[in-house]
Amino acid sequence: MSKNYLTLFLLLVIFSCKKASAPSLKINSFYKQVARITPDDRKTITPEEAKTYHINNTYHYEYRTGNPGQYEYNYDVKGINIKGDSVCGNINVQGKYGAGILICDSIADIEINTEWISYGKLKATDLKGNEYQLIVK
Repeated sequence: MSKNYLTLFLLLVIFSCKKASAPSLKINSFYKQVARITPDDRKTITPEEAKTYHINNTYHYEYRTGNPGQYEYNYDVKGINIKGDSVCGNINVQGKYGAGILICDSIADIEINTEWISYGKLKATDLKGNEYQLIVK
């Protein structure tokens, strides 16, 4: 009789256990996240973005579009290049990364990709690999 209970118990244990699924692992990459924002994004506001267009004079951004967690901010920036020349421009940022245009008096407009490095400070790189240190105006 006890053998029957033991057999029944073992069968219940075997059939009640579910196959454990392996936890999903996030693969760490050494590559930076590519900005989804392009320099042209700052030129126009889509009808969808216009629905969430927001200005707040308390903060440094020119305007904000999007929904919580997915905001895209527009900033006027100024800074210097590696040679110490002054630059200024306008960028759009979503999360840590963004893109925009630097405007210089002596040369044509420069398309850049940006990355926040601390509060109000960004590191930018142009298509030729030149770096710029920027701050939000």
